Amino acid sequence: MTQQTLTFSKSDPAKFFRTLNKRVNNYFKENNIKKTGNWKLYTKAIIMFTLLLGPLVLLLTLDLPTWLQVICMMTIGVGMAGVGMNVMHDANHGSFSSKKWVNKLMGSSIHILAGNDYNWKVQHNVLHHTYTNIQGHDEDIDAGRIIRFSKHAKWFKIHKYQRFYAFFLYGLLTVNWAITTDFKQTYQYLKRRLSYGEFPNPATQWTKLIIGKILYYAIWVVLPLSLGYSWWQVLIGFFIMHYTAGIILSVIFQLAHVMPNTEMPLPDENGNMKNTWAIHQLFTTSNFSPESWIVEFYTGGLNRQVEHHLFSNISHIHYRDIAKIVKETAKEFSLPYNEYQSIWTAIAEHYRQLKVLGRNPQLA
Repeated sequence: MTQQTLTFSKSDPAKFFRTLNKRVNNYFKENNIKKTGNWKLYTKAIIMFTLLLGPLVLLLTLDLPTWLQVICMMTIGVGMAGVGMNVMHDANHGSFSSKKWVNKLMGSSIHILAGNDYNWKVQHNVLHHTYTNIQGHDEDIDAGRIIRFSKHAKWFKIHKYQRFYAFFLYGLLTVNWAITTDFKQTYQYLKRRLSYGEFPNPATQWTKLIIGKILYYAIWVVLPLSLGYSWWQVLIGFFIMHYTAGIILSVIFQLAHVMPNTEMPLPDENGNMKNTWAIHQLFTTSNFSPESWIVEFYTGGLNRQVEHHLFSNISHIHYRDIAKIVKETAKEFSLPYNEYQSIWTAIAEHYRQLKVLGRNPQLA
């Protein structure tokens, strides 16, 4: 990733974000509502942790048939993604609770999901939320050589077929977290002195990372081995769990950013971006399934990425309520508000975008 310094425009003569921010703040003030989570979110957290840990308890205490073991591991994967989107995500944005220690505790749930909170906050809160869809700065659109997510990324012949194999590779996302990604990111981020908040002591970060990995493998590998499962059963179960979670998390992210209606802008030669940060978010982000209660419930409001990117300090349980304000204000200022009415339409459009990005740019 490039280390070029970027600067967003400060020119917003119509005062779009100032107006929007005032309207959203007034909504919470007038209704006497906190911007953080409430009983709805805490109830959902219990449900997601049950999906994650309940099947594990069954697997470790009962002699289940093979087909039921497979279902349990898939359910754990669903729970893993669910905890990540509904609990860990809000907590590491500081919006799960008004209490910092609760956010820190819930944010640390990433350690049993194969991740690391320092790495996640840098990649997601700093790089992705600041430099959304900017090639060379937003790591979330960098899939190496295997998948081309941006028209500015180098094209390889294999990309002609990416629409056929990309969805299969999406399932490997969290497997990479568990094995290599966290170690690479810690090395790179500490070297670049990146942080979300106070820069950590390098020795402390490496210690936390190693202890977190030991805890993670103790729960998901050592424990089942010690209770009688063979190595191949644990390996297959581990893969099923991660593959399920990886597909869910990857697809949901792609539907928000790698779409025909989202832009991939670049800075000028001096590192200056055309738009202000807030307006940039509108051009680079898209919603899907805004009327689906079940999609919104399970994805932790990440089907409303426009609201999330503009107000990541607000818990996702409020996104449905503030969406009307955001949409109307964007329209008032003649700015885009990208949205697909169903998840299936969004998936189809993402597939088409993969096809477009897979074409040789010299021939397109």
